[in-house]
Amino acid sequence: MTEKLNNSLIDKDLTLHILERYNRGDFDHVKPVLAQSFPPVDNKTIIDMTGSPSYEDKTATMIANLEKYGIPPGDFIRENRDTTKLNKAELEQIGRRLMSCYSFGILNGGSATSYADSKKNRAFNRALFELTEAEFRTLAEISTGKAKGITPAFINRDGTAGPSFIELKMRSLLLAGVPSLFQMTSHFNNDSVSETYKGYEKSPFLLDLIELRNNNICRVETGVQPLLAAFTHSRSGKKKSLFEKENGDLLPLPGGHGQCFVTLKETFSRLRAKGIRFISIGNVDNSGYTPDPVSLAVLALSGKQAGFDFSFKTPVDVKGGILVKDQNGHLNCADLGVAIDKDVVVEAEKKGDSILFNCATGLFNLDYLMENIDWIIESLPMRFSDQDKDAGLYSQAEQVTWEVIGLLDDILIFAVDKYDRFLAAKLIMENLMTSGIKTDKYPEELKELSLKLNSGLEKKLSTVYGLELIDNRWYPIPAEKLELQS
Repeated sequence: MTEKLNNSLIDKDLTLHILERYNRGDFDHVKPVLAQSFPPVDNKTIIDMTGSPSYEDKTATMIANLEKYGIPPGDFIRENRDTTKLNKAELEQIGRRLMSCYSFGILNGGSATSYADSKKNRAFNRALFELTEAEFRTLAEISTGKAKGITPAFINRDGTAGPSFIELKMRSLLLAGVPSLFQMTSHFNNDSVSETYKGYEKSPFLLDLIELRNNNICRVETGVQPLLAAFTHSRSGKKKSLFEKENGDLLPLPGGHGQCFVTLKETFSRLRAKGIRFISIGNVDNSGYTPDPVSLAVLALSGKQAGFDFSFKTPVDVKGGILVKDQNGHLNCADLGVAIDKDVVVEAEKKGDSILFNCATGLFNLDYLMENIDWIIESLPMRFSDQDKDAGLYSQAEQVTWEVIGLLDDILIFAVDKYDRFLAAKLIMENLMTSGIKTDKYPEELKELSLKLNSGLEKKLSTVYGLELIDNRWYPIPAEKLELQS
């Protein structure tokens, strides 16, 4: 069977290395994260960002960190006190000045397998699936086999497809004055993604801003993630082998977004050499993930290693991770269905615990990250999960990006408004809900949620994405009519 690994998109050496290590028991020590408690917002380590956030610290620390990034402290610190408290407007000003040394990153490594999988979408909510099956089929046909980033981010009110996820991201960066964009793709989709980006240079959502900014944001720093073969399901026995589809072909899969650290290591190094000192990483399918100057300012002023967005869990949050204190008393991210059983979360919710759901967004101090990148790559756990999808029963080897939280010891958690920062589309059903398709006919348990998601999306479209609604379709506002961030 291993001869099928030759001349394929699958990284033969890495796949066989992981398979050998698994069957040898090298991963037996990797245990699920055990949730000892679900930590509350304390406005120290876990900061409420939903209202009018402020940041208070020792004045000397703030002065040193402002000077470190070339910002005159006197512009913001005017009194000689032991501590200084900055309000949201002041933090936003600082964050805007830091944009020149910040780069925005997206994880675009996979194809839309789960996203367009009919079993997964039907299981999300059968009544919703049946109601929107025609729209599902249309989006599934557009999306299947493609990198999700180049598929429609939403459906217009008139039923037409909107711009892609990445077109929206690129537009928000040009509007915010962010100098560069980086990404992780895979060997499966890198060529198609690169070719698509060339076309975006003439996109009506980007063209006038590219010319005005003199910044071709479509030229993206890229790390290409290797693909792994799927392995046999646990039902096939404790020892694993390579999984074959009905036609005898192997199934190529990315090894989880947690491989971003090794895949993007050289990209990070190049960015650092260009003067970038902060980077963010987020999933391309989250339309709420945009540059946030307030979070950037807080991280810079604090001098901490990283900051991560979490929002309060809702019924639509069925794939991803939650914030916990683990068995070691450490803040950690427990991935639902992989690192922690969903029943544990259900029981915690019944007891009244607040569950903070991972928005899959990390903001990193790049100096710290590069000084510790090899240790992070080595320490991030490898996990194996059984899958039941259209291709059949198989298991997948994955590293989860956000388990990096459990490795770091000096971080911030940003408790954010889900409907502003976490408009994710793990499944097509979520995209349709957020787009507001047929909301008036939804099952009652989803109607209010859909209205909130759609309201959040439309607010983002009309602000940070610079779009306007005309005759039930979103169009880009011309650059000369926009107030651009310097």
